[in-house]
Amino acid sequence: MRERLPVWLQARCGVEPRTVGAVAVVLLVAVGCAAQQFWSARPQPVTAPAVIAPAPAPVPVAAAAPAGGSAGGPAPPGGARIVVDIGGKVREPGVRRLPAGSRVEDALAAAGGVRPGTDTTGLNRARVLVDGEQVLVGVPAPAPAPPQSPAHPLSPPGGGVGPGAGPLSLGTATVEQLDGLPGVGPVLARHIVDFRTARGGFRSVEELRQVNGIGERRFADLRRLVRP
Repeated sequence: MRERLPVWLQARCGVEPRTVGAVAVVLLVAVGCAAQQFWSARPQPVTAPAVIAPAPAPVPVAAAAPAGGSAGGPAPPGGARIVVDIGGKVREPGVRRLPAGSRVEDALAAAGGVRPGTDTTGLNRARVLVDGEQVLVGVPAPAPAPPQSPAHPLSPPGGGVGPGAGPLSLGTATVEQLDGLPGVGPVLARHIVDFRTARGGFRSVEELRQVNGIGERRFADLRRLVRP
C-alpha cells in the first residue's frame, strides 16, 4: 500500500506499516458505527393502541320506574308482609304471615287447604287480603248485634236508677251513679262515698240517714231505690 501513495506523501509523512494498520482500524470502527446508526434509524412497525369504548352514563334513580309499580309512584317496600287469621274448616287454622298482595287462595294454601266436603260457594278466592283480616271458611257469618234500644225517657242522667231497674248498691256505686238518683247532686253523692269510705261500707240502708245532707224526706225517696 505504501508503494501506491504519491512519492511526495511518502517522503513527507514517512508512512510506516504500523501507522497504516492504525488508520485501517479507525476506518473499520467508523464504518461499524455508521452501520449501527443506520440500523437503529431504520423504520419499525408500530402497533396501534386498542380503542376503549366510553362507559354508559348512569341512569338516574328518579327516572327509573319501579318494578311492579306505577311510573312516578313510590315503590312498595321490599319483603312487605301481612298477618291474617285463617279459621273455620281448614286443615291448619291459625295466624299466618303472607306476602303483601296475597289473595284468599294463598291464605287457604298456607292453612293446608280446605277440608273435604266444605262448601266454599260464597268464598271469593281471588280477593286481595289486607293486614289484620280474618278469613273464615265454611262458617256462617256472625249475626249482626241487635240495635240498642234508646234510653228510657224517664231514666235519670248519669247512669242512675230509673223505672224498672234494680236497686243501686250503696257499697259499690260510683259518684256518677249516685248523682243519677232523684234529689242527689254531685256534692251529696260525694258525701255518700266519703261516708262509705270512712265506715267501711253500708250495713243497712238506714245508715244513709247519717250522711250529711240527707233528711227524712229525701231518705224516704231513696230507700226504695238503693240497697246496702
